[in-house]
This record gives sequence, structure tokens and C-alpha cells, in this order.
Amino acid sequence: MSLHRLLLPARLAAVAALVFAGSAAAQSDPVIGSRNVATADPVVGSPPSTPCTVTLFQDQVFADFDAKPFEYSPPADCPGPWQKVVLSADFSVSMGRQFDRTAQIWLGGAVIYFGTTQEPSSLNAPSWHVERDLTDYSPLLTSAHDGHVRLDNFVGDYGTTTYDGVIQGSATVSFYPAVGTLADHPHRPDVILPLSASADGSVANLNLPEDQLAVTFDSLPTNIEHAFLDVFAQSQGGDEFWYSCVTDELADTLFDCGGTGFREAEIYVDGQAAGVAPIFPWVYTGGIDPYLWRPIPGVQTLAFEPYRVDLTPFAGVLDDGSPHTVAISIFNAHGYWATTANLLLYLDPGAAQLTGAVTSNTLAAPAPQVEQDSAVSGDATNYDFSVVANRQFTIAGTLHTSHGTVTTQVAQTLGFSNVQQFTVSDSVYHQKVVQATTVDSTTTTSNGSTTAIVHEQRSYPFTLDYDQEPVDTGYTLATHIDQEFKQSVSVGNQGFAARTATLDNHVVTGDVFDLDPNGILTGHHGQGATQTFQYQAPFGACYSRQITAESGVLTQVTDGAGCGAGNRLSWPDLFENYASSVAGYTVQLLP
Repeated sequence: MSLHRLLLPARLAAVAALVFAGSAAAQSDPVIGSRNVATADPVVGSPPSTPCTVTLFQDQVFADFDAKPFEYSPPADCPGPWQKVVLSADFSVSMGRQFDRTAQIWLGGAVIYFGTTQEPSSLNAPSWHVERDLTDYSPLLTSAHDGHVRLDNFVGDYGTTTYDGVIQGSATVSFYPAVGTLADHPHRPDVILPLSASADGSVANLNLPEDQLAVTFDSLPTNIEHAFLDVFAQSQGGDEFWYSCVTDELADTLFDCGGTGFREAEIYVDGQAAGVAPIFPWVYTGGIDPYLWRPIPGVQTLAFEPYRVDLTPFAGVLDDGSPHTVAISIFNAHGYWATTANLLLYLDPGAAQLTGAVTSNTLAAPAPQVEQDSAVSGDATNYDFSVVANRQFTIAGTLHTSHGTVTTQVAQTLGFSNVQQFTVSDSVYHQKVVQATTVDSTTTTSNGSTTAIVHEQRSYPFTLDYDQEPVDTGYTLATHIDQEFKQSVSVGNQGFAARTATLDNHVVTGDVFDLDPNGILTGHHGQGATQTFQYQAPFGACYSRQITAESGVLTQVTDGAGCGAGNRLSWPDLFENYASSVAGYTVQLLP
């Protein structure tokens, strides 16, 4: 990944390349007064049992473009089933100059971690900690596999610039033995199958809308009862700032990218539209103005979360013993999208062969509506641009299982809008982006007299305000970003009150560059950021943390607001067990 100018007029494009952010810290322990990375994200809650820990790699140096292999074997002292499995990774980068980089950990061809790195500075050598709940990936972890970590990083001279930030990393997987009886364990997938561009695991770089990551499975299990696809689609290259893009005809005029500000991952089974993965607007730590992310990075920047697509209506099709192809494309891709996914399968233990069919499917390709206008005002031109893509669809399927005939219906309402306003003159460049992505999804599963309903709502509000203005000493370039991930999940049986869990991860940040008349960076001011992370479940689990930074230093940490006696996110979160018992599978909900 490289540092991009984003919205800058060409004569100021070099400014961003002069600034490199840095900071870091373990996400669970932010230190007031520190310049190290601080996040409000909680660590993964763990059971009250002593884990067995397997090291994947230790103090690995990343200073080139070679994959770093490792060998994995499951822990002999902690045989499954496991109550919880947690990936922990720690990274650092030496003081100096370096871009933000993409990091991936692969095991048996499946990606188990995908994220980006913090940038260093001449005064700061950041280190940071990330965790991911891998319990759903337990089937992958029960046997030995080859793995590798991919973190491409250039160290050396490029032209007149020296990039000397060397990245190091270590990763472990902790296995927590089962607590209680099997009845206390949430239902987990039985099979994990990777969608990757190579047998040992790699992303596919999708440059155009017609490009696909397509994997054909020659011999799937024939007793699949539930199927899900965890999708990662990371914007790179010309599409890194896709949310700021405009129409192709305006791209050059506005020093911007084309293809409009709408992107979306489309999922196919055997060429038939099977689902949609809306894309979260991640911003990396070199994005736009690196000072924005000191010391608080953007939402999920250091550890992406996949979007889980429910393919259960296709289970009857997948069970027929024939080869089947699962594919992903990116609508409006303009180069490029690093894309991969994992297929999670739940099997029926009471039958070797299930039969069924897709009974309805109204999913069609998106049809975005684009509007644009321009007007001259004095020596400036005002441009208004919008793209809207709203649609509803229902996919349903029937499956004959060992416990009767089951019908599954996935009904989704998708909303997307991207509204941009520009004011452009010889001395002024102002762009404001207001984007909203919403997902309202209801999965209804009927088995005889019982009907389970899972209702999920997600929204990704995103605002970017970028304003270059002349001042007596040259120019100021002010950036403000408001980025949020909101999710709620309700689970219940028809006729009974549902139980609901909610999550809100919200980052607001701003900074102002000071530039001389030639567009050379002379300093910055007004930097400040806040992150608020809140989670609440119906059986008492509650977590709240707000962190605040000014001038690159963490200034405040507030825990437990709205949680009564304080943060109570320790295991068990009974909502996970409840959702599994009602729906028949684990419901994806962070943390």
C-alpha cells in the first residue's frame, strides 16, 4: 500500500508524502500522556480456564516482499472442542519513515488475520496489539497446516527518500479448554474452506468490475445445513479512497478518482447472485493526513472484520455432490481490491446426504442513480455530486434434514448514499463527503412448528471534510473525519420477545496542515481525536470506553459509561450461547 494524496490538487500532492504518522499500544491498556497507539476496542473475552498457547511466529522481521512461512500443529495438551480460541498478534515498527502496510496471516490456505500497520515517525517507534476471535475457525485448527504471514515492506532508498522503518511481529493462538457441558457451547462450523488466489493462501487483486475471485469446490460435504461466507475486500491503489470518487468525466477536473463513490462486493454461487457484502470505508494510518491517526487509528484499521454473508438458502444445491463455484466481484472496481474469503459450513450429524433447492431469489445487480451539477460563483466553481443505490431482495431455500424439512429465508434491505460538494478555484479546494451505508437483514428459519428469527442492522456513517484555504503565510489544509460502525443483532423465536445486543465503534478526528506559498508543509495545528466503543448484550455483558487525544498525545480514558457498575465484558457473554441455541449457528457480533 502506498501513501496517496487523496483529494489534493496536483501542486500539493507532495505534501502528504512528507508526513508519516506513528504511535501504538496494547488496545486494552491505553496510557494517558503517551504518543503510542491507543484504541478503545476491547480484547476478546476469555473463559475462566487456563489456555494452551501455540506460537505461529516470533520476532519476525518484515523488510522485504517475501512471505514468511511457519508450521502449525494443534496443542497436544488442549484437545478440542475448545470453548474459545483467540489469535493475538503484536507488531512494531522502528523509528523513522515508512508507509502503512497491509498485514495478513494465512493458515492452510485460509486468511485468519487481515489488517494494516501503524506508521512511524522520526520521534516515535510504534508498537500495537490486535486480537481476533478464531473460535468459529476451530475446524481449521484441529490439524497441522503450513502457514505464512504476508507483510510486504520496502526498506531502503527510493529516489532521494530513505524508507527505514523496519516492522517486526509475533503471533500466537490461545486455546481455552471447554467449560461446563457440551450443551453450554455455542454451535460452531464443522468445515472451513478458503477462497483464495492460491492453494497456500493469497488475495486476489480485482481491478475491474468483471474481475472475480472464483473457487470451484469439487467435493463439498453432502450434509451441509448452514453455509456462510466471511468476505474481506480491501481497497488499494486507485480505489484506496473510493468513498471520495466521482464520475469518470469529473475525475480529472476535481483531481479525484473515477467510478463514482459506490463500491460493493457481489457474491455468486455457480454464477447465480447469492449475496452482497457492503464495504466499510476503512482509512489507513497514512490516509489523507497522517496526523489524523496519532495516536488513535481509524475504526478497524489495524484489524479488519469480515462481512459474513448467509448462503444457507443454497445449502440444498451445495449438497448434491457436484462441483460448485463460489465467486466474488467488486461493483465499480477501478483498481484494485485485495479480496479473499472463507466458507464456513455447518453439517447435519444425523444424515450423510441432504437434499433441497433454492425456492426464490430476487437479488439483482445494483442500479446506482447518479446526479451531478456545477455552477460558477465568482472565481470558484461549485460542484454537486451524488450516487444512491437502494434495493431489497429475498433469497429462500428448502432443505430436507435428519430433523425434518427446514426453510430458510434471507431478506435484506440495502441502502447507500454518497453526497459530495466541491468548491474549486486557483486558491481554494473544498470537498465534503457524506456517505451512509445501511443493512437491514432478517433471516427466518422454520422447522415444523418452530420459527427462529435473526434480525441484524448495520450502518456505516462516514463524513470527510477537506478544505484548502489561502492565509497570509500561504495555505491551510484542514481535514475532519467522522467514521462509525454500528451494529445490532436480535435473536428470538416467533411469538416470543427477541433478545438484542448492540455495538457502536465511533472515531472522530481532525487536523490542519500549515503550508507555505509553494505548498511546502511548515507545520500543523489543531490535531485532536476521540474514539468511543460501546457494547451491550441482554444478559448483563456491557462494555464502554472513550479515549481522547490532543496534539498526538492521549489525554483521557473514560470507562464504563452507561454500564452501571462498570465494564462487564468477561466471559461468558450469554447472548452468544442463547443466539446459537435459538438460531442453530453462532451469530456474528463483535466483540
